[in-house]
This record gives sequence, C-alpha cells and structure tokens, in this order.
Amino acid sequence: MCLSGTLEDKLTAAAAAGFDGIEVFEPDLIASPWSPAELAVRCADLGLSIDLYQPFRDLDSTDPVRFAANLRRAERKFDVMGALGVDTVLVCSSVAPDAVADVDQLAEQLSTAAARAELRGLRIAYEALAWGRHVSTWDVSWDAVRRADSAALGLCLDSFHVLSRGGDPAGFAAVPGEKLFFLQLADAPQLTMDVLQWSRHHRLFPGQGAFDLPGFLGAVLTAGYRGPLSLEVFNDVYRQSDPARTAVDAMRSLQWLEEALALADPAAGLHRPPAAPQLSGWSFTELAVDGVSGPQVGEALAALGFTHTGQHRSKPVQLWEQEAARVLLNASVVRAGAPGEAAVSALGLESSDPQRSAVRAEAMSAPVLPRTRGATEAELSAVAAPDGTEVFFTRTGPDGWPADFLPTGAPPAAGAGLTGIDHVALAQPFDAFDEAGLFYRAVLGLEPQQVTELAAPFGLVRTRAVTGPDRAVRLTLSASSLRRGGWAPRVPEPQYLAFATDDVVATAERLRAAGAPLLRLPENYADDLEARFDLPADLLAAIREHGLMYEEDVHGACLQLATEVLGDRFFVVVVQRLGGYDGYGNADAPVRMAAHRRQRRAAAVSR
Repeated sequence: MCLSGTLEDKLTAAAAAGFDGIEVFEPDLIASPWSPAELAVRCADLGLSIDLYQPFRDLDSTDPVRFAANLRRAERKFDVMGALGVDTVLVCSSVAPDAVADVDQLAEQLSTAAARAELRGLRIAYEALAWGRHVSTWDVSWDAVRRADSAALGLCLDSFHVLSRGGDPAGFAAVPGEKLFFLQLADAPQLTMDVLQWSRHHRLFPGQGAFDLPGFLGAVLTAGYRGPLSLEVFNDVYRQSDPARTAVDAMRSLQWLEEALALADPAAGLHRPPAAPQLSGWSFTELAVDGVSGPQVGEALAALGFTHTGQHRSKPVQLWEQEAARVLLNASVVRAGAPGEAAVSALGLESSDPQRSAVRAEAMSAPVLPRTRGATEAELSAVAAPDGTEVFFTRTGPDGWPADFLPTGAPPAAGAGLTGIDHVALAQPFDAFDEAGLFYRAVLGLEPQQVTELAAPFGLVRTRAVTGPDRAVRLTLSASSLRRGGWAPRVPEPQYLAFATDDVVATAERLRAAGAPLLRLPENYADDLEARFDLPADLLAAIREHGLMYEEDVHGACLQLATEVLGDRFFVVVVQRLGGYDGYGNADAPVRMAAHRRQRRAAAVSR
C-alpha cells in the first residue's frame, strides 16, 4: 500500500530499490490477473520473499453465527496463503458493531482461529488498530494474545498505531520475543485530528515525520524481535507517485533508521555507512541559464556587486564572485519548452572529506552521477536531489574546483557588502517535499526543522529548513500544500539565493545606486511594521525607501530585501541577521509573493 500502480508495478519497484520481501495487500491480489501460485513464482524470480498476507478484518464477533462465518472465511484465506507460500496473516482488531469487548471471550476466539492456522503450519499476527472498537492500544492486544496462549498467535506491532495513541514502547520488554510475530513501521507529522484520517492520509516513511522511530525500533529489537522490518505507509502522495522513485525513498528511510539505531546502540551490530562529513559552507551555487536569461542574470549580478572572474576551461560556465559568495552561470542546458528561464541547477558544498561524502551518498541510495571532465579538471562527485538539483561535494582551494576556471582579467567590482551565501531556497515539486527532507537528512547529515505553512496569495505553502548543526549550510524547501489551480500565475517552483550582509541598509543604498532590480513593497507593509515594532525612525525610513522586510523572533531579528524575478522563476534575497535570529523571514513571504506578482504583471504589460 506504500506504492502506486498495479501489483506488477509495485513488485518491480520494490525489487529494483533493493527490498528483500513484501507484504501482499489483499486488494492488490484481488485485482491481479495472477493466481496466488503465479504471484509466488513472480516474487521468487525477482528475489522477493512474501512475509505477510494482510489484512484479515473483523474476525471476532459476539454473534456465534457470524463468528462461524468468519472462521470459514479464514480457512479460505489460509488456502490462499498456502499457494502464496506465506506463513503469517495479519488480523486487525475489529471495528465492527458486533466486536467482542470481553477480553476472555476475545482471547478464546483468537485461540480458536489460531488453532486452525496451526494445523496448516501458519501463524496469526494480531494488531491493535488505533481506532479499533474495543482493542485500540497495543497493550490491550497483548493482553488478549497472552490469555489465548497459542503458539500460533502473536503480535503485530505497528509504530503508527502505538505512537499515535501515546503508547510507551518501553512496555514491549514485558512481551516474550517469540510472541512478536511482525513489525510495521511508519512515521507521521504530529497532528491533532481523527486518528483514522491521520493514519489513512498522512503517514510518512521513517525520518520524515515527528515520531521517534529509532527509539521505537530499538525497544522492539531489545524485546527480542528478529523478523522483517516492514513499511506500512498510507499517504495520498505516494499512492499517485512513480512507484520506482517512492521505493527508493522508502529504502533510504530504512537505511537512515538503521544508522540512527546503530548510533544509539553501537553493540547492536547493525550496518553503518560512513558518517556524514562536516559541511563547512557553500563553495558555489550554479544557475542554469540560456541565451535569454543568461545576460539578464549576469547584468543583475553585476549590479549586485559581483565580478565575472572566471570562464570554465571546457564548458560554457561563468564564475561570478563577491567575497565568499560564488555563483556559476551554466549555459549548457537547453530548454526548448521554457526559453528564458534561470534556475538553480547545482549546489556546491564544502565537505571535510568529499570522497567519503560520495561513499555515504551511495550507501543511502543516492548514486554518484556520471560526469565528463577534461584531463586537467578537478574530479568532482555529485548526486541528484529529488527535484533534480545536483549536489557537489567540494573543497575550495588552489587545487580544487576553482582551478577549472581561467581568469577573465576583469577588475574586481566595488562590491555591495555581500559576504557569502546565507541560504538557498528551493521550491519542490508537489510530490517531492517529504522525500527531499529525508534526502538532505540521510545523505548529507543535515537536520530538518519544523514544517510550517504560509497563507500565500495562491494557496497554502508548506516550508521547512534543513540545516547543519553550526548553520554553515542552510536550505529551505517549500511546496504547495495542494496542487495549484490552472489559473494561478505561472511561477513554476520559484527559487531564490540569499546572500548575507553585515549592513543591509548600506547594501541597499549601493544596490539602488548601481541600478539593481530591487523589489518594491507596498506602503501598507511599512505602516504595519511601525505599528507592531518599536523601530528607530531612521530604520523605518530605510525600510520605506528600499523595500526592506523586518522580522523578529525570541532570539533576534532579521532585515531582508529582494530583487525582482529574474529569468522567470529565480530571484535574489539579501539577509542581515541580528542577534541569534535563526529563521528565514517566512512571515514576510506572502507580502513578497504578492509584490512579485504585481512586478511580473507590470513587466508583461510593458512587453
């Protein structure tokens, strides 16, 4: 149920992503042209075991006639399991009106069903659904299994059902390991809503949500569980996305989870990839441009105080620099369907050990991309993020990647006070938001911050930052909370590059004097700032004159300015952080978005 498509699609995706086995979800089998025996052969050909058949619903009943019918239904499912070659069936706690409330009667009925399974060499894994009518917590399900006292009856523990109800995994220690028959793993955001709807629509892969999956899994393994680690993730996005890509995301989540558990318990003997090397900052950000957007972005960079200092030895790539801020303009990308677009195409990250960064990426299901290079050019490794952005692991020095660029001889510009890259903001495709957060966490060792939602002019936007512990590397990821309507203005996945400055007012004065395309904000915004904050008169005057944005949090404040949109989807932000401010100006984002909309409409009219 984690994957989209037919059963054939799902099996192919799971095998290609490196999974060892699958659960057979009954609706998939019912819709398949394969018989159970044929499915078993197909799985064997793909190297996949079948580890669970599920779900068997509403087994117990206070009505003897209905319970007898349920036992007959179970016998037929046992036949199917025999043809599949699977020995364990998942039985959910009942949600039916006639579900058994008395735990002794429930245990008796479970024991009766387990006795029939045992005659076939099969087992029943009993699971407490978080919305079960009478059994909704794992400890109540264990009480029923314990009372039944059948060798063919044990527990299925599901992290969502346990953690969504506030269950304590420490209690698993009271369960004998041989009674833990199966384990299902899912993460989820922390939401306040009906638990059934939470489960059906908002589960995530481990490492993508708010649950403590390493702690949960550690408690299960400590209790003696030795079976498969299986993912059961209901998610509206995954159920309509490319199953091959989703399966890789799923595998990466288990690789991350295994590493997290190994770090917590070095004696567990679990596989650990090389630790993520320290990322000490940005070496460059690359923009893909063409013959239309390239000159426009180059002119803007010059007005922003950058100098075109280098030209790549063998590729149509320019190097622009100002202090420690470096931007590459790559004109080798051809976009027949989107001429005039400028977009972030690559991120260069300073790694303390680029080779180890690449090895770790491979271990986290992010293969190193093939590259062509000249004989005298630096050997760089890159991997692809979920949105297609290439991430390079680099060292900046005399023998590093800058040596690939021949000096242009251009005299250094006066500069505008930009000292380096503060952060890069990448809007993600609708389907890739959670996948991207896990990618940067698992592959690069960055930590995802809390997800927030913005009431933007054209719909809710989800956003989260992923950062290094010392904030030397900061990324913000955003995505529309729902697919956008066709009438909304065409700004496909807007992106921006935020540069740091120590004095944004002085920088704004230099940029305005140089003719930089700064974004104008409405007077209402400055009026509101004046009402909300006790700001000095000279700062308020600068905010009005230069279109600055101001925001505070409990740690400090920030001042920002933005340029107009360049090349259809890209713009520049300049940031001054005051005190310990650790945010990204999200409260001002809707104002900026509306201003960009007006600017783009005015530009379209002028053309």
